[in-house]
Amino acid sequence: MTRLKEDKMATNASPAEKDIATESATMEPLESVQTNNVRPACFKSTAQEVLFVLTATMAIAMQAMLAGSVTVTSSFIGADLKMTTAEVTWISSASSLSSGAFLLFFGKVADLFGRKSMFVGSLFLFAVFALVAGFAKSAIAIDVLNGIMGLMSASGVPPAVGILGVVYEKPSKRKNYAFACFSAGNPLGFVFGTILGGLATNLFGWRASFWLIAIIFGVFTVVGIFTIPRDFTAKEPMNMETLKKFDLLGTVFIIFGIGMFSAALSLGETAPQGWKTGYVLALLIVGLALMVGFVFWDLWYKYPLVPMNIWKDRNFSLSLCILQLGFMAFIPGNFFMALYFQQVWHLSALAVAVRLLPMAIMGMIVNVVAGLILHKISNKLLMLIATLAYSTAFLLMAFNRHDSSYWAFCFPGFILMVVGADLEFNVANMYVMSSMPAHQQSVAGGIFQTVAKLCTTLGFGISTAVFNAVQQNPRMASYWDRTTQPYAATMWAAVASSLLALCLIPFLTLGTQGGKQEAKVSVTTSDAGETRQICLHHEDEKRLEGNVSIAQAGPAQAAM
Repeated sequence: MTRLKEDKMATNASPAEKDIATESATMEPLESVQTNNVRPACFKSTAQEVLFVLTATMAIAMQAMLAGSVTVTSSFIGADLKMTTAEVTWISSASSLSSGAFLLFFGKVADLFGRKSMFVGSLFLFAVFALVAGFAKSAIAIDVLNGIMGLMSASGVPPAVGILGVVYEKPSKRKNYAFACFSAGNPLGFVFGTILGGLATNLFGWRASFWLIAIIFGVFTVVGIFTIPRDFTAKEPMNMETLKKFDLLGTVFIIFGIGMFSAALSLGETAPQGWKTGYVLALLIVGLALMVGFVFWDLWYKYPLVPMNIWKDRNFSLSLCILQLGFMAFIPGNFFMALYFQQVWHLSALAVAVRLLPMAIMGMIVNVVAGLILHKISNKLLMLIATLAYSTAFLLMAFNRHDSSYWAFCFPGFILMVVGADLEFNVANMYVMSSMPAHQQSVAGGIFQTVAKLCTTLGFGISTAVFNAVQQNPRMASYWDRTTQPYAATMWAAVASSLLALCLIPFLTLGTQGGKQEAKVSVTTSDAGETRQICLHHEDEKRLEGNVSIAQAGPAQAAM
């Protein structure tokens, strides 16, 4: 009976509906290919695919692992090499500065000239300079080598993101899993950097922490050679037209703009006259001017380094703002809590690493869960959960005191902090990578990572300013002892940042990402003007868009 009804409806359908239904039926095999979890053809086996995703994850983990290792070893490095406070600060600032300043530059290089060789070369050179850093004999040497390692991480991330974006081009659960693993590289890289750095330092000294990093990335260099798919995207010929596409002036603007601005933030608290020091003000003003100039230049230029029209996408802009505010709290929060453990609780590097271990375990769990639910649960809801987790985490740690139990405030704080970081990173990363075409995937990754690095530097600048101000004049409530007050103040700054991100959530309109989505297509049928809605999968909707327009048009328009 049901079948007879369907046949009768098909008989009575208008020509427009019949055409759409026919093409939808013929496209059914395409839909199943685009949204299922079949292994990409560029991989010979699942093992190769898994190793490739892990190798890509190490690209984003490069700078994070280095920063984590330096967090628990900086005091030991400074004591051994007789470094000043400013020189110790630059151990971490140098890598963050060079990484953030050159990400967009290398993103364009990867999109124009190829990704695999650039990716493998970055892993190899990062391992080489980590090995050399372990033999550093002076403050300037260790600072410069960390800056070069940051440069290598900047050259590794865009091609890794680009290859991932091309290999997993269509929305699917498999893409969610791959990008969830990739997203874990940033927060987990930092955590594992602290754990491995603390372990190596405790057993063999701070130099061993750099040598261990060299071994890890040396191994992944070899793995990458055999598992990274052949670069099958089109390469640009070396001619004047290609140089125009490179946007050299825009590259200069953004490199020196971010570099000067980040340097001003890093030097502001250690300069002779603080923020009023002449060269700090000069760097800050010129850096800001160059970044503003970059925006206006790329709005006008034919081949912009960053397509400015992408910022018109409200979800794109809001996602990056929320991520930025979260990372402004996450990285500095980790740093100052680790410093608190060392300087107030007088713990060894290994003991600090052990107390940060729950973050690594929770990070793995959250990223696995994120890969399973991105296509099932509203991503706006996930962002809300992330910002609430951030706010609660820093609120707990803000109430920590010298005589407080680690299990009462720090342990739950670290757990919730990772929930916030990983959920935000997964949602924002997936949306950003879906907003740009395949040939600009590396630029998309560069934009994403540049925002993350720049906001981390900004967060460090704000947190350091708050720390120094309270340390010089501790006037917080008597609940906190004098030694704890500066650290508690940085946690309150982190609370403010995460609450500001929470205020942006209502303006998001994100749904699920990576699953099958149905869309209703309205079609005006017959002379009576009756409108019917046909449910199509998202991919079918795109393919039928032109046919629907013709079906809706009058005879004269259709003929045109």
